Amino acid sequence: MQQPLAFRMRPKNITEIVGQQHLVGEGQIINRMVKAKRLSSMILYGPPGTGKTSIASAIAGSTKYAFRILNAATDTKKDMQIVAEEAKMSGTVILLLDEIHRLDKTKQDFLLPHLESGAIILIGATTENPYITINPAIRSRTQIFEVNPLEPADIKIAINRALDDAERGLGQYQVKLETAAMEQLITATNGDLRSALNGLELAVLSTKPNTDGIIELPLKTIQQVIQKKTISADKDGDAHYDVISAFQKSIRGSDVNAALHYLARLITAGDLPIIMRRLLVIAYEDVGLANPTAAAHAVSAIEAANKLGLPEARIPLANAVIELALSAKSNAAYVAIDNALADLANGHTGNIPSHLRDAHYQGAAKLGRGIDYKYPHDYPNDWVKQQYLPDNLKNADYFQPKGNSKHEAQLKEIAQRLRNRN
Repeated sequence: MQQPLAFRMRPKNITEIVGQQHLVGEGQIINRMVKAKRLSSMILYGPPGTGKTSIASAIAGSTKYAFRILNAATDTKKDMQIVAEEAKMSGTVILLLDEIHRLDKTKQDFLLPHLESGAIILIGATTENPYITINPAIRSRTQIFEVNPLEPADIKIAINRALDDAERGLGQYQVKLETAAMEQLITATNGDLRSALNGLELAVLSTKPNTDGIIELPLKTIQQVIQKKTISADKDGDAHYDVISAFQKSIRGSDVNAALHYLARLITAGDLPIIMRRLLVIAYEDVGLANPTAAAHAVSAIEAANKLGLPEARIPLANAVIELALSAKSNAAYVAIDNALADLANGHTGNIPSHLRDAHYQGAAKLGRGIDYKYPHDYPNDWVKQQYLPDNLKNADYFQPKGNSKHEAQLKEIAQRLRNRN
């Protein structure tokens, strides 16, 4: 059985790697490691299909070390023992350990001494953030490198190589890939080279040649084999949290188009609860007092979305996102409460003034509770000068709005006026 095209086209050395030039380009860290023959264990972290296995394979090919691939989730400690025995017999072995974030303690404890001795050069591959998901004992013994989704130009290079290579690729076929079809292939896979190459192979093998023996691949054929743009939308994955972060920051930054883009990605992931929770946070953290009406509208939209469910929920959600993105912004309330909480965390509490303490029980007056309390409604404009904060915090000023909107400017003016009366 023939191996998939993406497997066959893996680079044999680092010069064949497409993309990731920040790691393998001339003068870059992995390139320097290989040339100096001073390899160290590493973790390659990034989305699927971006070249983690290819980099490991190319390193092995460039150094002539034995290269083995295991999976931390499915392969056993015994499988790792076989690699370790090979390293004892023949010298250094490069071990690509896929899904390294799923390495259990037993396997980890077995590997550590072999990493220490240098018998095994570990190249861990993961789509998860290693600073969150990988045990510190492994992290401390490895270099961590992030790989990025490939640029369209990189994918185009790899596709042309595959079409030209008669030994490993599709060069034995006469393939005519239309310009629009090429564009679809390099963009619709969202930087995932594996998906692009395997889609190309499926298109070639499932299309009959014309009378001249040419396999013609129009846009329609590529659209059929690449059914849907691949988006990192794993609800538990690191990439998903990146989308959530970008979503809030785009609204905070008043970029309505970016906000709608990230909303669409979250909708595609089907994560309605996180969209609703995040919009509630944004409404009060980032818009807040600058536009309370927008916050109220967001709450209504979220209630409607919850009742409707997807796909109809996208409509009220889009309304809320557009209004919040284009609204005036204020984090004054968010900052104010965090400043108050910081005082408490630092031990700044103080005694509640006696005139504010509970005085409803018998004997309270003997303790000095509630004496001299001034009831504001008994005074003009329902206000009277009186200390409310503890003595050691009486000059605290947590609420410091910028006054960038009409509503917040009014609140700022009222707060300053009342404070000056004291």
